[in-house]
Amino acid sequence: MRISDILRSKGSAVVTIRPEESVRTLLAELAEHNLGALVVSTDGYTVDGIVSERDVVRALHADPGLHDAPVSRIMTGDVRTCSFDDSIDDLMVLMTDQRVRHVPVLAGNGVLAGIVSIGDVVKGRIGELEFEMEQLEGYISNSG
Repeated sequence: MRISDILRSKGSAVVTIRPEESVRTLLAELAEHNLGALVVSTDGYTVDGIVSERDVVRALHADPGLHDAPVSRIMTGDVRTCSFDDSIDDLMVLMTDQRVRHVPVLAGNGVLAGIVSIGDVVKGRIGELEFEMEQLEGYISNSG
């Protein structure tokens, strides 16, 4: 299964936030869209960073008055990305090794084309396993 398969079922919409927006605005966007992370982008097409709930919690723990600071102050700038053609297995390795839960998907031209969460990957992998099980059950019942 490929990343393109995941995006085909979940959609490719990505909620972004500009780096100069406040942490307060970030919190509102995360809550409004029920998301665990937002891609930070100046134009909605390029990836300048990513900011997750974990980033927010750690930053607010260190500085409780951070609500009006810009998102750029707490975002992760070194973003791990993937492409449509990457496999779920490769993405699982990346997410595990890099300890990330959200990975932006870039099209061939480097433009933001989606985002995949660990939940999306697990759901896709479960779907693969269920399909394999059905195929095996069909094979067993037809060979007897």
